Amino acid sequence: MSQKSQPDPRVGHSRRVICRAALEEFAETGYAGFRMESVAARAGVGRSTLYRHWPDKAALIADALETLNVQPNPDRELVAGTARQRVELLLSHLVRALNDSPVAACIPALIQATENEPAIREFFHRYSAQRRHRLTDAIAAAGVTDGQFPARVDAEAASAALSGAVFYRRLMTDDVADAEFIGALIDTVLGD
Repeated sequence: MSQKSQPDPRVGHSRRVICRAALEEFAETGYAGFRMESVAARAGVGRSTLYRHWPDKAALIADALETLNVQPNPDRELVAGTARQRVELLLSHLVRALNDSPVAACIPALIQATENEPAIREFFHRYSAQRRHRLTDAIAAAGVTDGQFPARVDAEAASAALSGAVFYRRLMTDDVADAEFIGALIDTVLGD
């Protein structure tokens, strides 16, 4: 009987170290100033190691964002949860990602890069759409379809309104998006 070899945990650790170094570099220098050599130095690896896994800086930044910001799966984490709990879980994750994660410091650089770099713009639009899709599904499949949210709710518009309000609060105000804010936001957008 053949045994599958388990992945070397050192590889996963090294990858996370490189991804974290990449996001630190991106946050500090922006896309234009981002250098693979600087990431390698921050991570304590050779430049060839980076190029063996990522062909360019856009690929490394994209992978770092996806690797270090794993979105929860409400269907797996809240098997018996309500639609509202599923939405709260996803919005709470978004709040943490925008405030207290390796991704948070990159937001200004990411916004600037999406305006000027087609590869980053394409990635970020796809990345955001995939994440918003999970929120849209939680609203539509688990909420509107089974009557937990009013039938008048357009799941796509509600998803954009909910996530947009969290981004607005983070980027345009000094107010914290805490549990009370999330609850009031859900009531406003998805309430009766």
